[in-house]
Amino acid sequence: MSIGSNIRRMREERKLTQEQVADQLDVTFQAVSSWERDEYRPDTEKLIRLAKLFDVSVSALVEERRSFFRTKETIYDWQHMKTYVKATAKTLALKDTLKAVDYAVEAHKDQKRKKSDVPYIYHPLNMACHVLSMSITDDQVIAACLLHDVIEDCGKSLDDLPVRNETREIVRLLSHVKTTDENRDEIMTAYYEGIASDPKAALVKCVDRCNNITTMCWGLRRERIYRMIKETEQYFPLLLDVIKAESAFNNAAWLLKYQMESMLEIYKRLM
Repeated sequence: MSIGSNIRRMREERKLTQEQVADQLDVTFQAVSSWERDEYRPDTEKLIRLAKLFDVSVSALVEERRSFFRTKETIYDWQHMKTYVKATAKTLALKDTLKAVDYAVEAHKDQKRKKSDVPYIYHPLNMACHVLSMSITDDQVIAACLLHDVIEDCGKSLDDLPVRNETREIVRLLSHVKTTDENRDEIMTAYYEGIASDPKAALVKCVDRCNNITTMCWGLRRERIYRMIKETEQYFPLLLDVIKAESAFNNAAWLLKYQMESMLEIYKRLM
């Protein structure tokens, strides 16, 4: 595709008019129209501003050929994951996990993952299955995977959670107050230091980050992806060291480190 075709396609995908694009770039709509017809090409400064407006890379605008792939927002059915987690919890007598499954499903009812129609419960259930796939059957860890977002996102309190105090403490460590650009560094540093005090909380957070990294390409804007990459590289080596020091989680530490680092390298190259 030509640059003009790319500009038009991205504009239409975002349901923007030529006039709206022109207003954002301080040009006339005739200029935008001429770009889309390939009569003229936007200069470098305008290409950068277009890329920011469309939330894509400059290379995505200027590449002449483009391949399209059919993508999936989900791979597994969340109902199937729920059945699997509940059946495993019953078999292994994981009391907190058994209570947490239905509680999490109800708490996240009608919630969706960012910029998608994917039920939010897909995320905590995917985390629980991830932990089980690493042969970790710790009741508190799996239950905390299921409940880790209910305080922040569902208006629940720790006292509401139908689990033991040890599991509640993990969920408390994994929850933080809303941040602003001004206080984010301070709050997040204290947040990750708290998580690092508990190997089980560190494990859940690393599984959480792995899952979020794999979906951030369709759930986050480019600047948020940059922030996610930087935050992961800043804080997660400490959490991985904490997990690695726990003999029961040693293998998991290696697997999580590999997944995080390989995904980050893929994003860096694509961006």
